[in-house]
Amino acid sequence: MTKILISADMEGATGVTWPADVLPGSEQWQRCRHMFTSDVNAAIAGFLDGGADEVLVNEAHWSMRNLLLEKLDERAQMLTGRHKDLSMVEGVQHGDVDGVAFVGYHTGAGTEGVLAHTYLANSITGVWVNGEQASEGRLNALVAAEYGVPVVLVTGDDRTGLDARGYAPRAHTVAVKDYVSRYAAVCRPPARTAADIRAAAQQAAALAVRHEPADAGPYTVELEFDAVHLAGAATVVPGVERTGERRVAYTLPTMYEAIRAFKAVTTLVSQAVEEQYG
Repeated sequence: MTKILISADMEGATGVTWPADVLPGSEQWQRCRHMFTSDVNAAIAGFLDGGADEVLVNEAHWSMRNLLLEKLDERAQMLTGRHKDLSMVEGVQHGDVDGVAFVGYHTGAGTEGVLAHTYLANSITGVWVNGEQASEGRLNALVAAEYGVPVVLVTGDDRTGLDARGYAPRAHTVAVKDYVSRYAAVCRPPARTAADIRAAAQQAAALAVRHEPADAGPYTVELEFDAVHLAGAATVVPGVERTGERRVAYTLPTMYEAIRAFKAVTTLVSQAVEEQYG
């Protein structure tokens, strides 16, 4: 039995190029939900074509209530909603997932890429884990590795594929659009991206083989913010210390602990952001 977990984010979905495309409630968001669901369905179909027996989709964008369940491939199941222990890769920790796919992913804060960011849309200008710049993809790949689960597929813009080479060199990648600026891209139509994603997922299914859990800790996570007071707000979390005027860092023995601390830090920081001035 082979089980695939799809972690589905939206900024890297087909056709998405600017904030209104991904902000719940907007007219553009409603339109882009269909293309987002199309990307996910293509991945589901491809994995099943490749021999997977089960696919669980974990909603990973914003409210985590964006995919259209009524349009989802009926052979899959979807975990939707917020407040999950491992957030974007919830489900990877139960010992029954053989491979994880990052669908609709994007590059990290402070790098080139369509809607590039790490957890917060703004405020964070860089994240590093043990000295390496870390996107959401790298952070989540480190969590998955701790449970012996490989990343087998990554979809997003072309820069996202390049980023994936650094944390999942064996994973298949699909570019659904080419980066022009943070808010512009050369986009492929949904029919074409669906075919590309399905073909890549079919091949990626063969990589879904659990391995020995990684024991690479401890992990030092460093964050840089765009304002001094945000660094101060982050230090409310025990163990988080200032390392510079706008930087903080913390060290924990496992990625399970590190990613949960990261969520705590970003949640606190988001509440310290003031309208207009940040």
